[in-house]
Amino acid sequence: MTAAEAPAAGTPRDPETADVVVIGAGPTGLLLAGDLAAAGLHVILLERRARTAANLTRAFAVHARTLELLDARGLADELVSTGRRIDRVRPFGGIALSLQRLRSRYPFVLITPQYETEKLLERRALSTGAVIRYDREVIGLHQDLRQHSEPGTGTVAVDFRTPDGIHRIHARHAVGTDGVRSTVRQALGLPFPGQAVIRSMILADVRLTHPPEDLLAVNGTADAFAFLVPFGDGWYRAIAWHRDSHAAEGDPADLEELRAIATTALGTDHGMHDPRWISRLRSDERQVPSYRVGRVFLAGDAAHVHSPAGGLGMNTGLQDAANLSWKLAAALHGQSPDPEALLDSYHRERHPVGRLVLRTSGALVRVVMAAGPLRRAARNLGASLLGRIGPAQDRALATVSGLGISYPPPPGTRRPAGRRAPDIALAGGQRLYEALRAGGFVLITPPGAATPPAAPLTHAHWRDGTRTACALVRPDGYLAWSAPTATDAELTAAVGAWLLPRRPPPGGPAQNA
Repeated sequence: MTAAEAPAAGTPRDPETADVVVIGAGPTGLLLAGDLAAAGLHVILLERRARTAANLTRAFAVHARTLELLDARGLADELVSTGRRIDRVRPFGGIALSLQRLRSRYPFVLITPQYETEKLLERRALSTGAVIRYDREVIGLHQDLRQHSEPGTGTVAVDFRTPDGIHRIHARHAVGTDGVRSTVRQALGLPFPGQAVIRSMILADVRLTHPPEDLLAVNGTADAFAFLVPFGDGWYRAIAWHRDSHAAEGDPADLEELRAIATTALGTDHGMHDPRWISRLRSDERQVPSYRVGRVFLAGDAAHVHSPAGGLGMNTGLQDAANLSWKLAAALHGQSPDPEALLDSYHRERHPVGRLVLRTSGALVRVVMAAGPLRRAARNLGASLLGRIGPAQDRALATVSGLGISYPPPPGTRRPAGRRAPDIALAGGQRLYEALRAGGFVLITPPGAATPPAAPLTHAHWRDGTRTACALVRPDGYLAWSAPTATDAELTAAVGAWLLPRRPPPGGPAQNA
């Protein structure tokens, strides 16, 4: 059933209702559902897999910006304990690039299986009150785009199949986080333009008899490419591709083929053995033209997909979720002065980021697949020069880590608005990303400034008592506004551009967090 069709026959007369229904319980959907539930919304998360079915753990890299967003939810340190830190990389035998140059609490790439990230995010989602239902295959949706729907019915209907029949949920909004073959995207009738970049790539988790000296082993030749990275528990993620392979996605892959490709690319297979899983896949570059259609949104692989080069896929999806969740919560709670403009800003901010990620991962994979001696020599020379030019390193690392991602300044503001807020030291020994765990905006001022009457808002002060600047930080850790100094009236105006004043409780004045 498409978004424009009538409800399916056989659905219940009194379907369930929710504030938001999220389709797809991968990392993106789990983070989103947890955020929305933490904001006090009724969220139902539908997943096609059975609860006991293992999710294919393709993602393995968690970058610095994603760790900062997890830190704002109190999750980063626990996730870091599950994996291995990579603080330097040596592309194609060039000079090692140090990730310690990253200006972050997390100047490294964390290597951990995707299931560790999902396990943590699922636990948090459940603890905040999200309802997760497995073995629910969404078969379509339709939406009522009128401004006012009948009370209690919601405006998006999501139909799904279970072993006992077809059911429906009505919600005020729906979000498709259901992957590259997204049913939600198809139901909306949206195209997914792009192309296949690699038609036969092997992924596996293996053990090694002779681990490489560098934590990360990567190389490409005229015929093959291979990549090995440790999880820290004795298992290694292996990625391999051979130019002459004509196997299709879904064709079986085996350890012998993987070992042969690794030997061609790396000069040794490092004694690969005992794979716990091995799979063949096709790598596409695709992006949906619109991340929002009415009351339905797309995030993660449902909105954009690209090569695994750089390990950017899961990170981009999690950052999509962090951008969207607070905007949905503000709109549904009536906290935004212009909720439709706020919801529209999700596409306006995240679609260019998705396009940048496609270009970045595409450039990386084309460098890896460089054919011919001249192109490979140029690639190796470029890797060597990158290691010697500090500003070029900083730009490259900022892009891949996500720390360099910024959004256009909101109307009426100027830079640094729209940029990532660093983890500022606050009075009382607190950090900014600890203050963000309350789930709302954080206003940072010198002591003595009045707190504007808005919610959810945390008012904090600089640890350095001599600073006069003021800054308003969004729940996703980006600057909404800043000024060298500000009066109480200017603070109220800056906050009021984003948040409506808190409604006072009966018989009492308004209060702030």
